[in-house]
Amino acid sequence: MINAPRTQPRAYISLITMGCPKNEVDSLAMRKALEEAGFAFIDDVEASDIAIVNTCSFLQAAVEENIDLILEISSLDRFVEHGGKIVVAGCMPSRYGEGLNEALPEVNAFVPCSEEERIVEVVETLLEGHLKPSEASFDDKSSICTSSMLPPLSEGPASAYIKIADGCNRFCSFCAIPYIRGRFHSFTYEEICADVEDAYHCGAHEMVLIAQDTGIWGSDLPDEVDLAWLITHLSEDYPEAIFRVMYLEPDGVTDAYLHAVASRDNVCSYFDIPMQHCVPEVLKAMNRHGSATEFLSLIEKIRGEVTDAAIRTTIITGFPGETDGQFDELLDFIEEAEFDYVGVFAYSQEDGTKAATLPDQIDEDVKVARAQAIRDLADSISTARTANRVGQVVDVLIEGAEEDGQLFGRAYFQAPEVDGSVYVDSGEIGDIVSVRLIDSLFYELEGEVV
Repeated sequence: MINAPRTQPRAYISLITMGCPKNEVDSLAMRKALEEAGFAFIDDVEASDIAIVNTCSFLQAAVEENIDLILEISSLDRFVEHGGKIVVAGCMPSRYGEGLNEALPEVNAFVPCSEEERIVEVVETLLEGHLKPSEASFDDKSSICTSSMLPPLSEGPASAYIKIADGCNRFCSFCAIPYIRGRFHSFTYEEICADVEDAYHCGAHEMVLIAQDTGIWGSDLPDEVDLAWLITHLSEDYPEAIFRVMYLEPDGVTDAYLHAVASRDNVCSYFDIPMQHCVPEVLKAMNRHGSATEFLSLIEKIRGEVTDAAIRTTIITGFPGETDGQFDELLDFIEEAEFDYVGVFAYSQEDGTKAATLPDQIDEDVKVARAQAIRDLADSISTARTANRVGQVVDVLIEGAEEDGQLFGRAYFQAPEVDGSVYVDSGEIGDIVSVRLIDSLFYELEGEVV
């Protein structure tokens, strides 16, 4: 379906977003700029004049997926016949630079993260010499469609990602993000408020605050502000909105932040804290800090100070040098911590990172087996914690409906895309309804509106 202005658009663009929510925010910014410049967006890649792929390169698997998609687009008959152009944006050109020109001659332009504000200029340059936009056939459906996470700006989703900062200063030995995104820099309160207002006017009720490292927001700004200050002021200035914070490193969970979450009704009691491991020797090799004792103490503090807090973490197993004993310690830690949700990754050896050169790299089959063991343990704990919520009455933001009309949404303890849903019996998309939870299945819950 076309999201086009009343006048004839300058050209038709398809936009495909790969990777994390931070890329989705960047894609939405590019889309908004292009729409304001008179371009229209369509789902049919073959019929578009420009196909933009906003790439992820955090893991080698993501890079390979990007390349497969780019090559697939370059082989689409209709796209090639009318002279369609491919633009690759985001993390992959930021990470690999000019080497991509030779590796991917099918691509007409590369736009790294730092230059995405030039997207209109790039598209206009590529279209020079085109006499008119292609005659798109909107009744036909291509095998490739643009991301469903980027709806028309006038019909926004029930929740929206709000980027509060970009870049990272941590230089974890397994991660290339600082080399891709650059050093950490906070966005100002005024910039964040502008994005919140745009999202709210488009229909979003939940604002999901994201960055590579949300916990140090404000540390580079001239005023004495921090994340606790930010969510306090946002929740006061936008009392009708709900705020959720993601990607909060352990040292970002300060007393002030806990107090702010506990004292504000429209701030979700949700803690997304990537711990990655629990053994000090492994964490040191990762260029991180902490221990099982420290992390368990933090978890106890959160649950003691914030009523019914939900805690998610991310774990990497199979890191170079991780012994069987250290892996057993990790399993014991996860069992004792009783996280609500755990994201599990088998270590990926990424070119250009310090960890890629470490000795004692672990066999792939061992890494996969360890990751599956953690996944099984975490699922059993999370499923039980989800089932324990049956009987509670919670507010649910209705996000959508299945093909059969079944409505679904999320409660405060469920982040977008990763933590399951609550299925409800009545309401309208975008409503916040009070729901009694009556049943659970794995990570999913069923409820009835009360």
